[in-house]
Amino acid sequence: MEMLSIEKELQGNSYPGRGIIIGRSEDGKKAVCAYFIMGRSSNSRNRIFAEEGEGIRTQAFDESKLEDPSLIIYAPVRILGNKTIVTNGDQTDTIYEGMDRQLTFEQSLRSREFEPDGPNFTPRISGIMHIEDGMYNYAMSILKSNNGNPESCSRFTFAYENPAAGEGHFIHTYKCDGNPLPSFEGEPKLIGIPDDMDAFADTLWRSLNEDNKVSLFVRYIDIATKEYETKIINKNR
Repeated sequence: MEMLSIEKELQGNSYPGRGIIIGRSEDGKKAVCAYFIMGRSSNSRNRIFAEEGEGIRTQAFDESKLEDPSLIIYAPVRILGNKTIVTNGDQTDTIYEGMDRQLTFEQSLRSREFEPDGPNFTPRISGIMHIEDGMYNYAMSILKSNNGNPESCSRFTFAYENPAAGEGHFIHTYKCDGNPLPSFEGEPKLIGIPDDMDAFADTLWRSLNEDNKVSLFVRYIDIATKEYETKIINKNR
């Protein structure tokens, strides 16, 4: 698979929607994840990321302007032991609760489908990172409607064992802007992952469409020690 430039991918797409990146730093020492949200409506744009325990939660920036919280307020990142869960919706909790009952990542998501926001039927994208005894692997999932048909859910899971240093994968909800919004197509895109967390976060934030970007989360986890660093950028301050 050809390695793509994350800058070009984001700069060339005004509305990828929500996006998850998971991979391994170039020096091989860090497990890396990033999650961003974008919005076209005032309700979607009225959000920030806030730390909650070891994870994060979306919050309304201005509570007085919050309209419908059902699909926009959730915990995108939660930690379960040696696992980091990152998703674009409340399926974070579904995965957390399922894996806590010894279900697999894929089994946990069997109870969920795409979001009920027709005509877009926004895909649910999810990722799981597993670090144990100096070993690291991750998986990504997308649940989407069958070409806009809400009667049929297409489920795809992509697993990456012992990922190569400097490589990561990028999956996002929408192929591009549109009405209705077309769902992401294909497997997660191969991109490069640098060692410098701040530089990576800055690259992602600068490359996202200025009008539509809302918030960005980036975390680098030391595979040997499980210690981590986090960066959060909110457009609303």
